[in-house]
Amino acid sequence: MTALLTALVAGGLWGAVWMVVVGLLLMLVSGAVAAPPVGMALLAGAVAGAAWLATPREARTRARLALHGAGVALVLMLLTFAAPFGLPLEAVPLQQGVALVVFAAFVAVSLARCLDGYAIEPMGRYGFEVLLLRVLKGLGFVVFTIVVVLPFYVMVMTSLKSQQSLLSNPLDFSVDLSQGAASLFRSYIELFTDFHFGTFLMNTALVSVVTVFVTLAFAIPGAYAVARLKFPGQAFLSRSILLIYMVPAIVLVIPLYAVFSQMGLRNTLTGLMIVYPATTIPVALYMLQGYFRGLPAELEEAGLMDGLSRAGVIWKVTLPLALPALASVSLYVFMIAWNEFLFAFMFLDDLDLFTLSRGVVSLNSSEVPRQHLMAGAVVATVPVLVLFLWFERFLVGGLTAGSVKG
Repeated sequence: MTALLTALVAGGLWGAVWMVVVGLLLMLVSGAVAAPPVGMALLAGAVAGAAWLATPREARTRARLALHGAGVALVLMLLTFAAPFGLPLEAVPLQQGVALVVFAAFVAVSLARCLDGYAIEPMGRYGFEVLLLRVLKGLGFVVFTIVVVLPFYVMVMTSLKSQQSLLSNPLDFSVDLSQGAASLFRSYIELFTDFHFGTFLMNTALVSVVTVFVTLAFAIPGAYAVARLKFPGQAFLSRSILLIYMVPAIVLVIPLYAVFSQMGLRNTLTGLMIVYPATTIPVALYMLQGYFRGLPAELEEAGLMDGLSRAGVIWKVTLPLALPALASVSLYVFMIAWNEFLFAFMFLDDLDLFTLSRGVVSLNSSEVPRQHLMAGAVVATVPVLVLFLWFERFLVGGLTAGSVKG
């Protein structure tokens, strides 16, 4: 397959993909029902691919890339007779103009990345495979991003709409920013004033933080013992730590419900603080033991020779070196406790004891407007999302630490 034919196919593919994506975003943002011309976008992308491939390598500058993007927009306008997204230009002109610029820029940048280093010349099998991998990698990234971001966008936009606008057009996810802040964030204000979401938030934070501390209190000495100490059954214990995850949680709920009811722990946050660590300690043990094994044993032996006890070695030598793993385990355990629903749903009946997951489900009623349910989902999602993004580097480092010893 020649480089020109490959560029035509890649350009057409990117043109069609970005037309679908940008057209969908245009409809969500503007509320206008559009019919994106995918076929015309495919042709415009194919022309753009051939044009970029014909550009000499030394002339492929940022200025030329911007000019190339303008050419993509012009070709699409000509092919669609000035209706780039199946709508006349007088319909939502500002949104269509922005969408056209975004489409042209994305097509131009995507082709520049894929065709980097290629020219109109014979292309071998290796070159074709590299180009194919670039295209597939880019498409995978686009699809994954849309799958992740689109539901969150719909959730946030729905939470900012009024009941009247939702009933008039349920598929319109645009927001009128001209209304005041009190009207725009009415759903969130009512959540905290009428639906006890402030209490739910405090309950969830309390249970999650306690779960982290209890889990670490048991997991640190347990993981250290499995990783460093010699005792009968060490190998079996090391391999069977995660066996508890082979038992479905729904199987454990019924006996725990009966036992906690008899002990007076049902419908209490204390009951959750007992159950949650029991489910998170095994995974914390598994993660920490791998990290402890990767730490140089000579450092701990030097501490013992200096007169430290085993507990002193753990506190003064091992834990400071294991801070990345401790941070990642803490974050992982916190997210599990924050998002847990099954045990909270089965054990909690008192409204003042609800966690966020239990509180969001209580909004799933015909008597509660849908925008309040979406606002509750946003309140439950944003804090842990921000926390995850803030500590993401520790999570990745802790998960991979200990995998290679040396």
